[in-house]
Amino acid sequence: MPPATPELISPRSPRVSAARRLARRNFRGKERLFLAEGPQAVREAAAHASTLVELFATLDAAERYADIIGEARAAGARVHLADDLVIADISTTVTPQGLVGVCRFLDTPFEDILRGRPKLVAVLAHVRDPGNAGTVLRCADAAGAEAVVLTDASVDLYNPKTVRASVGSLFHLPVAVGVPVEQAVAGLKDAGVRILAADGAGTDDLDDELDKGTMGGPTAWVFGNEAWGLPEETRALADAVVRVPIHGKAESLNLATAAAVCLYASARAQRASAGCRSVTES
Repeated sequence: MPPATPELISPRSPRVSAARRLARRNFRGKERLFLAEGPQAVREAAAHASTLVELFATLDAAERYADIIGEARAAGARVHLADDLVIADISTTVTPQGLVGVCRFLDTPFEDILRGRPKLVAVLAHVRDPGNAGTVLRCADAAGAEAVVLTDASVDLYNPKTVRASVGSLFHLPVAVGVPVEQAVAGLKDAGVRILAADGAGTDDLDDELDKGTMGGPTAWVFGNEAWGLPEETRALADAVVRVPIHGKAESLNLATAAAVCLYASARAQRASAGCRSVTES
């Protein structure tokens, strides 16, 4: 393990107080900082240039994840050893894993995403649940999407639940935030991207789209609210409104599951002649 750092034992420490406030959106926006918890997220943050600012770790976690502590210090982050009560005070989880990082905002301007000429994009329009947003981001990353867009009507990207649910994918691909859905769709269309709105009541069937061979080109999927889907004015912006077929007796699919199906369908169509990599869930 790298040289020891004096242990923080008081939740009243100014450093601890400053980190704790980042659980609140207004403080995150003011400081342009957010929390990343657990070894996976902290490791990804340390590997992402100039992102990890500060790291709090219990002595046990610092010994268990000595490599992460070393990576954090190599990335220029300040490392604080802290007792369990301090970590519990900062953490937003019921069972903290002993590592809490303070990170700089890393969202990407929407214009930069368009300049990259993306082939597969997930647009989260009216997605309010932070866990769903993070899971869709993770699905987009796994499917090989080049970008994710969170509209101005969606949840905060840096909500601790969103960050946790992304399981590190937040650090892997460009994410634009606060973009009006009309602007997102217009910009993507101008960049030559076909817009597909995912909706259970869609007039087009995903299987039919695949059979027709219409999904091989650049595509953006627009996903709506967990409870009421996409409003009519948003559906009207799309080139097609597509439903995931239900072949069994299930009433519907939840947002994250439907997003995974849609994104992987596009990835398969776009990479029909390429191999794919399988992963095993940890």
